[in-house]
Amino acid sequence: MQQNINYHEKLFNIVNNVERVIIGKREVINLLICAFLCKGHVLIEDVPGVGKTSLASALAKSFSCSFKRIQFTPDVLPSDITGFSMYNQKSGEFEYKEGAIMSNIVLADEINRASPKTQSSLLEVMEENQVTVDGVTYPLEKPFIVLATQNPVEYLGTYPLPEAQMDRFFMRIFVGYPKQEDESQMLLRFKGANPLETLSAVMSTQDLITLQNLVSEIFVSNEVSDYIVNLVRRTRENPNVILGGSPRASLALFKAAQAHAFLNKRNFANPDDVKKMILPTLEHRIFLKPEAKIKNITQNSIVLDALKSVKVPV
Repeated sequence: MQQNINYHEKLFNIVNNVERVIIGKREVINLLICAFLCKGHVLIEDVPGVGKTSLASALAKSFSCSFKRIQFTPDVLPSDITGFSMYNQKSGEFEYKEGAIMSNIVLADEINRASPKTQSSLLEVMEENQVTVDGVTYPLEKPFIVLATQNPVEYLGTYPLPEAQMDRFFMRIFVGYPKQEDESQMLLRFKGANPLETLSAVMSTQDLITLQNLVSEIFVSNEVSDYIVNLVRRTRENPNVILGGSPRASLALFKAAQAHAFLNKRNFANPDDVKKMILPTLEHRIFLKPEAKIKNITQNSIVLDALKSVKVPV
């Protein structure tokens, strides 16, 4: 128990560290931390200028893990991401040259500005934590987490992410505009040096791995597990969707409930944890029929309908 208290203090320090850069977004920061505790990749989506990249960079710098940033543009190639084989004339053999993905934490900035072919190069590495180049598989060091940012697909120069890749993101998070008082405070804080430049790590790689193991031990009853399955299955049965939540979505919601319970200093997950985490873990995995969009039906409304129709376990 004392060990858990110490780790909760370290998580509190992580939140404070990120809030030196991002003001007034504690709930968003907590969602990101939940994803880290579940070894999950995160898609941060919002309009330009609200701090998506700064948020991802601040959280990544708070951990003493290896960190790389990839600026996605239309001319980025799959080999830039996964690496490539180069012939060494001295040894007479092909040698693997690591790509930008070989790191503990990878910031994929504006991921939907890359071509679909380049986006697809992330499918294997996000699911299996490994890359395959010329028939040879190279595992990545643990932990491995992708933090991706994207602008809404309505913006010029963007490509929609394929369904398979959207499903590999543990969560999709929206940052939103700051409140008036938070924006005023931001101006005062950033009038000098950027706080992101002086940010230092407050948690080690081993601490993060230990926390991930502790979260996986949070108890989830059969009733809560059935509640999760019923919610996800209800999204598949909705007549307005092409694709509902996959079994991977059920697993993501299960893990997210565990992480939310851990952050709230409980050793068990309850239905309230599921309700709190269902939108960020499930909403982006739902694909609507064209006629549903005409009726102004949204992914959000599909999830909320599932919450209303599925009985909450006691």
